[in-house]
Amino acid sequence: MTTPPYPEDLERPGLVRTGRSTFLRPIRPEDADRLVAFVGSLSRATLAYRSLGPVVRLRDDVIRRGAHVDYLNELALVALAGEEIAGVVRYVRDPDEPEHAEVTFTIRDDHQSEGFGRLLLEHIAAAARARGIRVLEADVLADNTRMINVFLGSGYRVESGPPGQIIHFEIAVDPQTLAVARAERREHTAVRRSLRPLLEPRSVAVIGANRGPLTIGHEIVANLLRGGFGGSIFPVNPRAGRIAGLRAYGNVRDLPEPPDLALVAVRAESVPEAVRECAEAGVKAVVVVSTGFGETGADGRATELELARFARASGMRLVGPNCMGVVNTTPQARLAATFSPALPTPGRVAMSSQSGPLGLAVVDYARRLRLGFSGFVSVGHAVDVSTNDLLQWWEEDPGTSVILLHVETFGNPRRFARVARRIAPRKPIVAVHPGPADSAVSSLFAQSGVIRTRSLQELFDVALLLAHQPPPPGDRVAVITNAGGPAALTVGACAASGLRVPALGEHTRRALGSALAPRAEVSNPIDLTPTATAAHYRQALDAVLADDGIDAAIVLFMPPLADKADEVASAILDAAAARPEKPVVASFLGGAGVADLLHRGDLVVPTYTFPEAAAGSLGQAAAYQAWRSTPAGVVPDLPGIDAERARSLLAGRSPGPVSARIAAELLAAYGIAVRDTEPGPGPDAFLSVSADPVFGPVVAFGLTGDYADLMADVAYRVTPLTDRDAREMVRSLRATPLLESRGVEFAALEETVLRLSAMVEDLPEIEALELRPVRLLPAGNDMAVAGAGVAVAHATIRLTADGTGGGVS
Repeated sequence: MTTPPYPEDLERPGLVRTGRSTFLRPIRPEDADRLVAFVGSLSRATLAYRSLGPVVRLRDDVIRRGAHVDYLNELALVALAGEEIAGVVRYVRDPDEPEHAEVTFTIRDDHQSEGFGRLLLEHIAAAARARGIRVLEADVLADNTRMINVFLGSGYRVESGPPGQIIHFEIAVDPQTLAVARAERREHTAVRRSLRPLLEPRSVAVIGANRGPLTIGHEIVANLLRGGFGGSIFPVNPRAGRIAGLRAYGNVRDLPEPPDLALVAVRAESVPEAVRECAEAGVKAVVVVSTGFGETGADGRATELELARFARASGMRLVGPNCMGVVNTTPQARLAATFSPALPTPGRVAMSSQSGPLGLAVVDYARRLRLGFSGFVSVGHAVDVSTNDLLQWWEEDPGTSVILLHVETFGNPRRFARVARRIAPRKPIVAVHPGPADSAVSSLFAQSGVIRTRSLQELFDVALLLAHQPPPPGDRVAVITNAGGPAALTVGACAASGLRVPALGEHTRRALGSALAPRAEVSNPIDLTPTATAAHYRQALDAVLADDGIDAAIVLFMPPLADKADEVASAILDAAAARPEKPVVASFLGGAGVADLLHRGDLVVPTYTFPEAAAGSLGQAAAYQAWRSTPAGVVPDLPGIDAERARSLLAGRSPGPVSARIAAELLAAYGIAVRDTEPGPGPDAFLSVSADPVFGPVVAFGLTGDYADLMADVAYRVTPLTDRDAREMVRSLRATPLLESRGVEFAALEETVLRLSAMVEDLPEIEALELRPVRLLPAGNDMAVAGAGVAVAHATIRLTADGTGGGVS
């Protein structure tokens, strides 16, 4: 049997409990000297715990042999602190019981109690699981409470021997729900701690600060001052005495204190050395605004990835390169670490942008909209700090109520989907994504609770509403206008946005008829006619917002046909304040500066130039509220699953399609029988699983033939699926009425979808899977799968790959 190659897929950035960054990777033969230095630095107490008793004098050649492993039957992972090893975890497979392996942990004394043990356990458990190991065994001295707590607090199923001087532990490395939950919580805490020096620094250095205005380095210093940063600001330039009135320093090592954050604005070829100097000076976070990396080609991409590896191994987080910086307007930060000529006004919207130049335009546009930001981060090439990290920061930020994303990639897509589904019920996430506006991507965003927009304009239209008004409790809208033409456009836009413009209740019609102008039309839309006054608008809006059959109101005003726009705006604000549970949006067609009129302290009624934008934004908010109000369902515990049998079938298998026999046995292990049978009363269907570049494993369901090929009638969901996901999925096709009319058994179909979801969650090696044809049989029958195909990839470890730490995803 050939020795497996070095597993590059196990190289991962990580975060320990304290928020310190590290870099984890398999040990390599060239690590022999590092390993000798590592062992030589261990205290007698640590060596005693490691050797389970008296300290044994280890010979140099024995230590060096530990750097040589086969990555299959013996695997060691190292956690780096700079160029040195901070911790090592190693398993050795039991030759008599190949599903068992002995595991040992060694953490350098100065890094104990930081969380390295738990981080290494999560990684080695995932690596062992992918290599067919089911149980990790460890012997621990009874007074080694740190290691005992690592095992007992991991969330894995742990069995221990009777109390004694040495305790024997057996750790089942199946992805237990509790283990995943604890790993995610640990990671979430670590991410937030690691980002604090970036987003709430106590001191900032600007490397490459310039004396001349309108240069990037100078403008960063000027903005830090202009934004009211309360900590120390250190311009770094060896050829300047003072910059923007502040003393300049020749090198970051010369600073009076190690800064929490450093912004690097030097030529690309000088960036690696600048980052290395930051690491030596004890900087905790670095923002590289410099260009000339991944956008220049493969060599530039390799340089920026190496930059990220070095930063993480040195305990730093890194934003960029090719970004415009970070902004945090919250009172405890007041950080404007950017060269943008326009600074955002304070507000409750946070945004992550993957484009530096686009970020400049975004900030300027938001100011003109009077849309305030709590935070704005331009992640650039996102080689370390990513959208996923920032989501977890803003998740618990009390100053953020809406999160905006401009994303091209999501780092770890599975992590994005899970984090988004956790945050979206409490804080709306609005994203513009450059991918195609097809049903697959749109449905996947919808399942995760992310509001997907087609353009930046729509992104800000929706943000303007959600930042200032509640999402509507339903889809019923009243339209109030003083001109019939715009009202007709609005009604059509409402229908296109999934909204209804229903008839008004009898009580509302009577109230309007007695209060409004004699020629006013008492229907929905409510046409107040060009002679309407501010009082008429107030009475109409009061009446419809009090109507239990109305969930929101769109107010149209045509200034050319009437004057006193300020009085009408004031009336709208008064009515909106009286009914804060129902959103009100406005369109003052042709009116300049109207947005200012519809602001009164914290009360803001969003206004749009054209009514279609108002209706579209309201429709997006209504769909979000419907998603948020819908029961989430549960991931059921399905009977008849033999995951261990399935893993044994895949152990050591080469990448590519498996045989029909192995595919059938894999499916049988998850309770799905492959058997040929006659077609049922409905058309045949298919179920497939594929790896989506954004969301990870995606389940697709559709009918075979023209239904899917010509009509694109296919439903998609992201794993893991809940029972509600499965139920909605199999009933979401446009052809569902056809299936219902032919008495198709839906319950068996739902169960099969859930079993497929469980299968790909348990077996990350599965790259693609398809059941075709699936016979849809009459109610009361099991579903029949007549054909199946499965393809596997290299053994993969589902750990975060985007700088969010080392949790099992």
